[in-house]
Amino acid sequence: MTYPLNRRHALQALMAMSVAGCASTTPSRNPAPASINIAALYAGQINDRGFMQGGYEGLVQAKAALGVSTRYIDGIEPKKDLLAAALRQLAQAGPRMVIAHGGQNNAAAQQVAAEFPAVHFVVTQGDVTGANLSSYDVLQEESAWLAGALAGLSTRTGVVGHMSGIRVTPGLKGRAAFADGLKTANPKARLLTNFSGNQDDNALSHRIALAQIDAGADIIFTMLNAGRQGVTDACRSRKVRQIGNIIDWTKIDPEVFMASAIADVSKAVLMAAQDEAEGRWKPGVIRKLGLADAAAVRLTMAADVPAPVRQQIEQYAQAIIAGKIIVPPTYNGPEFTLA
Repeated sequence: MTYPLNRRHALQALMAMSVAGCASTTPSRNPAPASINIAALYAGQINDRGFMQGGYEGLVQAKAALGVSTRYIDGIEPKKDLLAAALRQLAQAGPRMVIAHGGQNNAAAQQVAAEFPAVHFVVTQGDVTGANLSSYDVLQEESAWLAGALAGLSTRTGVVGHMSGIRVTPGLKGRAAFADGLKTANPKARLLTNFSGNQDDNALSHRIALAQIDAGADIIFTMLNAGRQGVTDACRSRKVRQIGNIIDWTKIDPEVFMASAIADVSKAVLMAAQDEAEGRWKPGVIRKLGLADAAAVRLTMAADVPAPVRQQIEQYAQAIIAGKIIVPPTYNGPEFTLA
């Protein structure tokens, strides 16, 4: 059974548990193989049509495919103390595994995993490990690199925008990859890159998008969650194209979206649950899925992207898979801010 914890009660309990004597106890749980419970934490809304929804769909798939029971908490603000308190709440119920969806959970998961050594912990899009902690990473930076290359090959103004919200490791890697792909395909192109501090604020994202367009951007790459619509509205009103991420936005709105940097994060959640259910899960490792697994990571393009551009993108993709192109993890260039 998949069910949310009552959010009001959950939030009331979160801070109380962070100071109560629950942290050092090992939860009791039924070790029967037929009763495997997978719990998950989402630092955002599970219906955001983006990263959080993708992770939630992985949990739904795990229940359907594996027959495990599942539970989740969503809507938690991405602050370490709140995330840690929510993870404690999930761990106290004695699941086999707790999955913290998103790299913003890195520090909180390391802390809480040490407090519950009998529970297996996973961070998706994370880079942390421990005695009972692993990370499962869908390499969205590889599809983001291709998105940058596509923007470089397609821009007419020579100015390209990038927009994201909070500065978590996957988002920073995605920005660095996009910037490198852009530079590789079009060394003269100028990048306007912004982290607004909020993944879900459409009014804010709309203002930033308009500012980037006013500064010359004719393509904007968005790594946002519920706040993507504000950018889409700005792009539609100004006849500017957008590149999305996580899901295939070219099927949803091909008029605006010229491409989408697919990173099917549901696969990270499903893979972790499957490894647990089938006895393959191991602590202390980081499992990665990249362009070599096209079902998980790829760049989709709208029908109006010219064939020669598509061919060049495919050549770039094969070079990344072969290790001939190394996707950099960091970006050291200028950033775009509202006046």
